[in-house]
Amino acid sequence: MILADTGPLVALFDPKDPDHASCVATLKRIQEPLATTVPVMTEAFHLLTPDSLGSQRLMDFTVSGGLLVLWMDEQKLTRAFELMLQYADQPMDLADASLVVTAESEATNKIFTIDRDEFATYRIRRGHRHHAFIQID
Repeated sequence: MILADTGPLVALFDPKDPDHASCVATLKRIQEPLATTVPVMTEAFHLLTPDSLGSQRLMDFTVSGGLLVLWMDEQKLTRAFELMLQYADQPMDLADASLVVTAESEATNKIFTIDRDEFATYRIRRGHRHHAFIQID
């Protein structure tokens, strides 16, 4: 499973985005299921604007099975808040925290992002170890 951050979701469905072509090329190479979280989707729809063609394309892509949307229960939300406090100097928003929590719970470390610096800093906790994200190009 590869987790999708907000930036690529916006870029994929907004042809005017400067990262559109590179994100489309990356998506074509991805062989694993693509997943994201509700906070990431909320952020993406806010940036695309609800009535835009890009927003409709993201909806269609999701409904057709191109993107799995994962929910956060109370335990995951609590962990996300802990991460937001831990990375307060970055700062880490809820969307990014939700991806770290999902990486921990789904045992993945692959992320489709254009925010390379942020995800190079974040660590995924598994037991007593912390793992870095592998960024998909």
